[in-house]
Amino acid sequence: QVQLVESGGGLVQAGGSLRLSCAASGRTFSDYVMGWFRQAPGKGRVIIATINQSPGRTYYQDYVKGRFTISRDNAKNTVYLQMNSLKSEDTGVYYCNTIPAGDYWGQGTQVTVSS
Repeated sequence: QVQLVESGGGLVQAGGSLRLSCAASGRTFSDYVMGWFRQAPGKGRVIIATINQSPGRTYYQDYVKGRFTISRDNAKNTVYLQMNSLKSEDTGVYYCNTIPAGDYWGQGTQVTVSS
């Protein structure tokens, strides 16, 4: 089982940027497809981006495509989410997990975008 710690969230104005990090430990990180999920206020958790093990093929939901970039550093057991041109609708708690998602979820990191 992979254990996960997300960081990098915060309060930002619309149009701003944030870079989220997810540090993984446990089993071999490079064996897993990784993803970022978002849980908006009052809504369920949804996947927004994924990245394969290597060479890092990516997938994005249409509403973040062109604004968000997922990447990974297998040597550091870390996956990143660069978020640019943030919108108020990007507000939520962001989580990372393996794909398919494991039973363990980290605490997430709160992103709040003010308009």
